[in-house]
Amino acid sequence: MKKIKWYYLLICLIIGGIIGFSIAYTPQEKKLPLPETTGGERGMLGIDKNINEETIDQYLNRKDSVYRDMRMLKDPGNYEAIGGDSYLSGFVEGFEVIPYPYLTAVKGLPEEVGETYTGKTLFKETEEGKYVANYKESLEILEYYFPKDKNIFLMCGGGGYAGMTKRLLVSLGWDEKKIYNVGGYWYYDGKHNIKTKENDHYNFWKVIYHDIDFDSLNEVEA
Repeated sequence: MKKIKWYYLLICLIIGGIIGFSIAYTPQEKKLPLPETTGGERGMLGIDKNINEETIDQYLNRKDSVYRDMRMLKDPGNYEAIGGDSYLSGFVEGFEVIPYPYLTAVKGLPEEVGETYTGKTLFKETEEGKYVANYKESLEILEYYFPKDKNIFLMCGGGGYAGMTKRLLVSLGWDEKKIYNVGGYWYYDGKHNIKTKENDHYNFWKVIYHDIDFDSLNEVEA
């Protein structure tokens, strides 16, 4: 009986050693550079200097990060007027879509774009630049889609909605050192391009899209 116990003890020690070795030598996520705004007009949008359309392929599929594309499937704004696309004609693999215009009212668009979505939003911005919840669930929804314990990579068409989203999140208590404005899909030329446009048809079924059912939410009483 003692020999059997000794044998099983030896097996447990060997297995434990293998597991410990495996954990100790599991490759760790590459350390990210801190967010750093680039210069020029792109800097005015808040696009990152180091992690952007040219480099994002190096930072995909991280377990410590989430990837959010802030466009609408079809934006009412005339983005063709500035060389863009009002439709979500494609996206970078791994990015999930949650439209910024559903988060709060869009401001500061180029005059040529005209008016974008003007419907219900989770938050409203005061004259002082503070964001106030329109619904009791607004902050909970934001924390669900943009978890504070993760790095957050934001993208849109040209970088504007992504920059606006970062401003919203930071204003509501998110750590700005964990949020990256990756820039615009219109300028992406990497290896992880998922196109939704086929001739004049859009295959939006390819998109992981997060809609917000405002009718199911509880409005905050004024």
